[in-house]
Amino acid sequence: MKTVGIVVEYNPFHNGHLYHAQKARESAQAEVVIAVMSGHFLQRGEPALVNKWARTRMALQNGVDIVIELPYVFSVQKAEYFAKGAISILNELFCDSFCFGSESGQLAPFLETLHQMEGSSALLDPLIRQYMGEGVSFPRAQTLARESLFGQQLPLDLSKPNNILGFHYIQANQQLAHPMEPLTIKRQQADFHEVTLGSHPIASATGIRKAIAEQKGQLQTIKPYVPAATFAELQHYLQTYGHFHDWGMYWPFLQYRLLASSAEELAAIYDVSEGMEYRLKEAARQSTGFTEFMQMVKTKRYTWTRIQRALVHILLHVSKEEMAAATESVRYTRLLGMNKQGRDYLNQIKKNMEVPLITKTAAFKESLAFDIKAAEIYALGLPSYSSHSLLQSEFNEHPVILT
Repeated sequence: MKTVGIVVEYNPFHNGHLYHAQKARESAQAEVVIAVMSGHFLQRGEPALVNKWARTRMALQNGVDIVIELPYVFSVQKAEYFAKGAISILNELFCDSFCFGSESGQLAPFLETLHQMEGSSALLDPLIRQYMGEGVSFPRAQTLARESLFGQQLPLDLSKPNNILGFHYIQANQQLAHPMEPLTIKRQQADFHEVTLGSHPIASATGIRKAIAEQKGQLQTIKPYVPAATFAELQHYLQTYGHFHDWGMYWPFLQYRLLASSAEELAAIYDVSEGMEYRLKEAARQSTGFTEFMQMVKTKRYTWTRIQRALVHILLHVSKEEMAAATESVRYTRLLGMNKQGRDYLNQIKKNMEVPLITKTAAFKESLAFDIKAAEIYALGLPSYSSHSLLQSEFNEHPVILT
């Protein structure tokens, strides 16, 4: 069977994601679409709106054949590591190709930019450190360093989030012993972080989440922008758990962790560096809520996303040492769901896989330690009557099978 991989978060699955899955299958002429999907905490350092099982059902009901979890140690990461984990998993599953969205829908600028930048890290890294020393954020320092080294001549605009991820997908793929075929499609309508809902049926996930928050969980506003299966899953989740997840739900736990930890303990946490620990502790003392806290911490040097990722690692108490060991390579693939076509494909390849394909949590508790901890903390955000149910689902839930 010919297969194409996609890297997703589905927070939540919307009409743009449906378009991506359909075009990926069409472009690759694939029989099987495999989605590697972030678990309960996401790349920008946020809790997912709904849990991974609900998002898996959304995907399977909208044309995806297999959903595999992107482990926590790769999902809550800057683009380089996020891409490394996702592309490695697709490769472990013997995907023939992978497909991502980009601003232009053209592959050539990615390949040309990668070629121009090959071997330049020895020159770029000192420039990045120099600009960061002047107080700018890491992403801005990267942009300035590239402009300083290459001028404005790079074929790819690396200020765009989709292009940044796509570039790192291509880069990670090139490092494989047997690279997959890269494919890209043009992003449709809404910008990556567009916060408003327009007249077109494709809106950004950011805009959809903002509309849900503004309507205090009411969903009618977003109905034109999501497939019917997504709308039904969101309604069911709200009825089951009473809440969608956001950072505000975790503020008491985060504030406790920040105040109870010494500056030295915080400095040992992954993604906490350059004295951030002192700023975090001071803001935790003065803030009455998460948004106020973030506004106090954010500076030109620390982007909102960078801070949020550090906060997730603080919440889960993940150290620099632990993360360094865990991100060396992908050590397992965890199945979240499949349809019949997906099951047939996995039966065909699983004996030849080099890492275990996990379908039962109990047998792999040690391997899944970070993901289990993430699921437990994620559940704590809910009221106690709902939290217990979600907490147990990490151990009781079997992969979703769409018949």
